[in-house]
Amino acid sequence: MALKICLVANTLYYPQGGGHRWVYLNWALGLRALGCQVIWLETVAPYTPMHVLQANTAVLKNHLGQYGLAECIALCPWTNETLPAEAMAECLDLDAVVEADLLLNLQYSLPPETVKRFRRSALVDIDPGLLQIWMSQGLVSVARHDVYFTIGETVGQPGTQLPDTGHQWHYTPPCIALDWWLQCPATEGASFTTVSHWYADEWMEEGGEGYANDKRSGFLPFLALPQRTTPPLELALCMQDDDDEWEILREHGWRTRYSWEVASTPRDYQQYIQGSLGEFSCVKPSCVRLQNAWISDRTLCYLASGKPVIVQHTGPSRFLPDSAGLFRFHDIEEAARLLEMVVADYEQQCRLARALAEEYFDARKVIGCVLERALP
Repeated sequence: MALKICLVANTLYYPQGGGHRWVYLNWALGLRALGCQVIWLETVAPYTPMHVLQANTAVLKNHLGQYGLAECIALCPWTNETLPAEAMAECLDLDAVVEADLLLNLQYSLPPETVKRFRRSALVDIDPGLLQIWMSQGLVSVARHDVYFTIGETVGQPGTQLPDTGHQWHYTPPCIALDWWLQCPATEGASFTTVSHWYADEWMEEGGEGYANDKRSGFLPFLALPQRTTPPLELALCMQDDDDEWEILREHGWRTRYSWEVASTPRDYQQYIQGSLGEFSCVKPSCVRLQNAWISDRTLCYLASGKPVIVQHTGPSRFLPDSAGLFRFHDIEEAARLLEMVVADYEQQCRLARALAEEYFDARKVIGCVLERALP
């Protein structure tokens, strides 16, 4: 009999977040590729107006329907309140959902009373370092789970500066559903691209020092990069009409797009990535400071599509290469040099990118190992 896995996602309030939805889609499609029955569980924030909840649920069903998951959606409240019957229309009943063999929680803030109803539960940390800080500062309350996973190689390891949360963290790579991400040629006139939020209301405190933890802060030291390298660089940003900010980027040679123009749905996001030359991206400052060896789910989408990736270095890794399909830079001079290296050996680097995704991030392999540990 097929395993029934309840995947806790966090996309209900991102109706135009095609890339954000792929974070969870890769896990869901990987589970299904292993023969599992998948339930897609979303949490509902208190006081959400009914018309907003119904509209967002309809968008979610539409997006997931393209992958055969529209009938797999269930909703549960963040708190112990009961959702109105009209909110649950056409969604799975929570009483039936809790009969799943495993709760696979990528959302964190599921009520303890809900987690306890499942026979087995596993938390997957997709914000390595940050989650442990949030937990230690009381900003995120995580219910007790049977097992805890993290995509940060250094989390829970000796010698790190991260707070001890009292949990045993098991490392797992993030995953990519390779059957849905095929190697594709770049479109004519393509750029090295990335898709991202620009501003974020996220302020970090570390060692008595505070800093803004958003992509804008990560990119600022590299603002002049397009003027130092040959291949075009494009940013698809989730940013409102901040004309001054857009103009600063363009003056420095960046091509710019609104993210909702190119990535509002999972399919749009995929087409944008697969038409790119590759990915160039900086990271949030916390990833450099925490040295968590983080690699983004977005980067995996580029790699699986056969797109070489040049991204900022986030710390020593036991397996991530620095010059084979994936290149990791420390400063603007190195970033410019690596971009030229990739273009000069482009076809080979495309093949190496796909091979890297197949070797380390194949959802079947990754999720198979997670299930082996989570279901003794």
